[in-house]
Amino acid sequence: MKVIVVINEGGGSADRQVEAHRALTEAGVDADLIVADPGGLHAAFEAAARRAPDALIAAGGDGTISLGAAVAIEHGLTLGVMPLGTLNHLARDAGIPFDMNGAAAVIAAGHSRSIDVAEVNGHIFVNNSAVGLYPAMVRDRDAQTKWGRSKRLAMLVASLRALRHFKRRRLTIRVEGQKQPIVTPLLFVGNNVYDVSLFALGRREALDRGELCLYALLARNRRQMVGLALRRFVERLDQQRDFVSLTGLQSVEIESPYPALSVSADGETMHLQTPLHYRIRPGALRLLVPVRAPD
Repeated sequence: MKVIVVINEGGGSADRQVEAHRALTEAGVDADLIVADPGGLHAAFEAAARRAPDALIAAGGDGTISLGAAVAIEHGLTLGVMPLGTLNHLARDAGIPFDMNGAAAVIAAGHSRSIDVAEVNGHIFVNNSAVGLYPAMVRDRDAQTKWGRSKRLAMLVASLRALRHFKRRRLTIRVEGQKQPIVTPLLFVGNNVYDVSLFALGRREALDRGELCLYALLARNRRQMVGLALRRFVERLDQQRDFVSLTGLQSVEIESPYPALSVSADGETMHLQTPLHYRIRPGALRLLVPVRAPD
């Protein structure tokens, strides 16, 4: 099996790069390795795809994997994952091991399945997208990590700052011609249905049900937001009281009084023109997964 691995230079040390190549070689995979800085990842994936490997491997966090997925779909390639990020949402939900040897064994087995991807204004994402507090938190987190702070600690600090600078956004949700105005500090759109958690989404039971989910928090002020945060640790958030929930969507449009909004997708931020057009693309990506991956 001939694969090309594109590894995010910003997502792992040189030792991890060597370890990734060693794990693949020991698993019997013929692998070429391309190391790219975050700004050069898309070009690296494109260059790798033009060589028509048996599989294109994304080694990094969810943002790196999202870029790899977009290129793999464009070129009709199968995508493999070596999770080197902090959260690794797609690997977790697909049952892909987080350790190098386990991930390499999945790639070597060559078992793939079709999973869904979603997109916002043409930008593909494999996990989720958000409007409101979360994109601001991601920008704050990334600024802190440039000074050497770990991503987990940086996100904790960013969360506290987001609560201090609490702000709501006036949006309109449009689904199948029906419009619903909402004022919310945080709106999530997910690729398939997620469990709900504050400032983050939990696990997905499936990656191939061909649906989007939408969650919007209903906190009106900082005090209510803190209350949601505290209640999250002792009980599940209540759908009627705490958030709006829509599932089973094939597409959804988010309108805003502003001509553009800051949007996060798989942990990366973008500035996109409004309205935001979200849609699901069922079965668009072939992903290498364990033979007995969760259904």
